[in-house]
Amino acid sequence: MIIRLLCFNWYDLLSRNRMKIEPWQPPQKPGEITESRLISAILDETFPIHSNLPGERELAELLGVTRPTLREALQRMERDGWLDIRHGKPTRVRDFWKEGNFGVSIALARHMHPLPSDYAVHLLEVRVLLCPTYTRQAVEHDGKKIAEFLTKADALDQKAESYSAFDWELHWRLTVSSGNPFFTHFINSVHGVYDLLGTQYFDHQETREHSTEFYRLLEPIAKESNGEEAKNLALRIMSESLALWKKLTGKV
Repeated sequence: MIIRLLCFNWYDLLSRNRMKIEPWQPPQKPGEITESRLISAILDETFPIHSNLPGERELAELLGVTRPTLREALQRMERDGWLDIRHGKPTRVRDFWKEGNFGVSIALARHMHPLPSDYAVHLLEVRVLLCPTYTRQAVEHDGKKIAEFLTKADALDQKAESYSAFDWELHWRLTVSSGNPFFTHFINSVHGVYDLLGTQYFDHQETREHSTEFYRLLEPIAKESNGEEAKNLALRIMSESLALWKKLTGKV
């Protein structure tokens, strides 16, 4: 009877507090924790750019991990462009702004707060260059499917998070429908950065209205599979988005 009562009370407590419980996250592996600590140490200049890391034994002791765990983290960081592992020589911290790859961009979104003030501008500049091409290809290859997705824009609320999620999914769908996997790999690689910067970007009514215009104008063009018109529209809207963000942040 006591056991049943305890179980009932526990279930009742969970039911009443369900909305207060944060979703459980899988625990980080030792290698992931080690990598996270090293990236933080690089960003706070404990290990500045072009400096050498301590030897493997000393560094493992500093981080409180085994040497195999440390090696695993170092190898991933070399792959992403944080480190230069040289056999027989100290491991060098690379200039990750110039030598890093998309892995650095993802890590910066997780570890650097706030991000550099020009980071959103740089991402929007890249989008101006890429978006017209993958939008044209997507509309030519699969315009009706893109048009169908765009009908969901009418149901968007005015939350920055809602716009950011919808906008990222639209660009992801455009890259997939373009038929060029490199576009999709790029958009997947910057997903974390897009989430962070997107909520900042769409926190303004002007930017939400501007993107709504893009969704509205692109839908009929996509239905007609008019790739060239889609390309011109994407170029105009993406260029205006960049100019609008510069104006709102005083970076004109």
